[in-house]
Order: sequence, then structure tokens, then C-alpha cells
Amino acid sequence: MGLRTKQTSEDGRHSTRAPSPLTQTMRLLRHHNLRVRKRLGQHFLVDGDVLERIITSAELTPTDLVIEIGPGLGVLTKQLAQQAGWVIAMELDNTLAAILKQRMAPYRNVTIINEDVLKIDPAALLETQKAKFPPEINSTGYKVVANLPYYITAPTLRYYLESSAKPEMMVVMVQKEVAEEIMAKPGRLSLLSISIQLYGEPTLITRVPAHSFYPAPKVDSAILKIIVYPQPSVNIADNENFFRVIRAGFSSARKQIGNSLAQGLGLPKVETLSLLAKAGIDAQRRAQTLTLKEWERLGQTFSTYRVEAS
Repeated sequence: MGLRTKQTSEDGRHSTRAPSPLTQTMRLLRHHNLRVRKRLGQHFLVDGDVLERIITSAELTPTDLVIEIGPGLGVLTKQLAQQAGWVIAMELDNTLAAILKQRMAPYRNVTIINEDVLKIDPAALLETQKAKFPPEINSTGYKVVANLPYYITAPTLRYYLESSAKPEMMVVMVQKEVAEEIMAKPGRLSLLSISIQLYGEPTLITRVPAHSFYPAPKVDSAILKIIVYPQPSVNIADNENFFRVIRAGFSSARKQIGNSLAQGLGLPKVETLSLLAKAGIDAQRRAQTLTLKEWERLGQTFSTYRVEAS
């Protein structure tokens, strides 16, 4: 159930406590003769206080189902298993997945999946695993908890938020600058921030310095909590067209929205200006200044044009 070590207390007597996450990580790496694979974004969280903040922020109960992405050596996985009803840990690295299965063997409420998280639809994953869950597990309102590899942060967030089986909450470790971008307000919005705020409300829990990981990355991180809405925050009749318009708007972010949309959508400038006027959007504005409601109007207006033009 975890490594333990002896420590001398102030009164001279020996007490027993669990070793720090850093000690656990170093022992496991040495024991299994492992080298960190930086190309897979492997930076193991070794700060106990940060681990506690993640667990607390997830507000876990014995009926919760948790999907953990990128569990690594399982330091966070063990904490999740002790708090949640069931944990599905998804690990891409074959060696780490094998170690996880060994380490998590005492926990009957943990399933290790050795697959690419972006190749397994969440709805399909839950369907294949639900036979294992005891009756009290709430599999329709699962939570995602993850120390995300930086290079798959945006794809993973969108993959789960756009799924037919969305989580009710996500508590994720991401690069600090990415967290700030996700939480941006109109004036600094981006394709990423719109993609997340469309589906949920992001909150910054705390910033996490680089030395909280082994090996330390070159940048600081942050814990981000996203409460997922039952429905998107704006009305979208055609998801594909909505993001097609947004991508076009941000294709030349420094340009005026009239120019960006005309170029990005391949439309005549005069038609683009007419559609912007119809949506009540000043053609001289920049994409980052538009609110979600204004993007909603643009999506609807340009969708109507596409139907008429066809």
C-alpha cells in the first residue's frame, strides 16, 4: 500500500510515515531502471501540497468515477483511489502502464488502460468499463483529473468537452500560460479560450512552480478547474460551421475581422462586410475582442449565407 520510512520525532521516538512524492518517484525510477521520456511530456509531480490541492479541488466522494490521464508512476492515482469510488487511469507508455498495474494491484477500484487517450471515445470507454462498477458509482457524471502532458493539453480538453459523454468536472494541470489563455476575457480571447469557455467555466486553483516536478520543466504550471455546463453556453446549430467561422476569424488575428473572415472563408470582401453588418459586428474589430454571444451571431449569420449560396 505504498512505501514507508522511519523518522525521528522531536521527543526522540521513531514514527512511521509515507515518504514524500519525490522520494517515491526517485525510488521507483531507480527500482525499474527507468529513464524519463521527455518526448512524451513526462514530468512527474513530486510536490505533496500540490497533490493535495488537486484532490481537494476535485471534491471527490465514494460514488465518483474518475478518469485520470497520464498517471505516470501512480502517485496521484493512489490518492484518487483512496477518495473516489472508481478510477480509470489511461497511460500511453507501455512500461509505465505495466508498473501501474503492479502498484495499483491492492486497489480493486482502479482500472489501467494502456492506450492513447485521444483514440478512445469517452462514451465508448465508459460503455466497455461499466460492468466493473459497483451499483453506487455514478458513471454518467464522471470527473477528469490529470497532470496533462503539455503537448496534448488543448486536444485532450477539446476531445472530452466535445464528446457525447462529457465530464461534469475537469481538474487538470496545464502550462501556466495555457491556463491564462483559457481564462482570458474579451479583448484577449483566442480559439483555445473560446473552445473551452463554450463548454464550461474555468477557474484557476493555483500556480505551480517548475520545481514541483521531476524533472523540472522549463515553465511553470497551474491547476485549472473546469465546471462543465449541461449545455454549451451559446446556441450552436452546427458545431463544425461554428468553429469554421472562428478559425477563419483568428487566421490573421492582427487583421480586422472583416479581412480575416473574407480571407479565411474564401468569401468576396463585399459579401463578408454585408454579413458582418447583418450580425451587428463592426468589421474593423479584431477577433480577440468578440464575445461568445457575438461569435454565436456570426456563426448563425454565416451559416445562413452558406445555405443560401449552395
